[in-house]
Amino acid sequence: MNAASPGLGDRIRLRRLGLAEYEPVWRRMQAYTDQRDEGALDELWLVQHPPVFTQGQAGKAEHVLAPGAIPVIQVDRGGQVTYHGPGQIVAYPLVDISRKGIGVRDFVCRIEEAIIRVLAQYGVPGERMAGAPGIYVNGAKIASVGLRVRRGCTFHGLALNVDMDLEPFQRINPCGYAGLQVTQLSAFVQARLGEVEDRLVASLQQRLGYSEVTGDWPREATT
Repeated sequence: MNAASPGLGDRIRLRRLGLAEYEPVWRRMQAYTDQRDEGALDELWLVQHPPVFTQGQAGKAEHVLAPGAIPVIQVDRGGQVTYHGPGQIVAYPLVDISRKGIGVRDFVCRIEEAIIRVLAQYGVPGERMAGAPGIYVNGAKIASVGLRVRRGCTFHGLALNVDMDLEPFQRINPCGYAGLQVTQLSAFVQARLGEVEDRLVASLQQRLGYSEVTGDWPREATT
């Protein structure tokens, strides 16, 4: 390898999955994490999911109030129940944090900071709240973070509300907090979802320390 070329830990492969059902994507994340070896590239998957509630591995049933026809899937990430639906950017960083020398808490902080920086580009003041992972605007949650680490590698990730139907959040106690208000970027500014995606990728690239993004990047290269 040329001395000036990025090393394995300096590159991340971007995959844009479009609108995809939650469970098959989750199973693919698990499989990639279990099968990857020390020569595998880290990957970042961008996706939107059809309406679904996902309950973390320690999630309590009482936080699912009235799901109606929306399915509830018990998954293996941390945290309580959340909602995914069209108009929300879901990003799954499949990262060998052992290879990058990043601890779990530091990794979460870097993801949160990447979201804060994207919101700042739209003049929206995102912030953390003590004891409540994710990003908030004026006390209302705009982005959630939930991860699983296995064999030193992460899967699951973050969800950023851009321009979606927020009503299903009223059917749950979001992230286990009764009465927690939820908001989205479109409540403050008009922004194209694709543009927000691109800014999020660039922000995650910077905060997670990658010099190169391969795969479905830039957007013009995708179909």
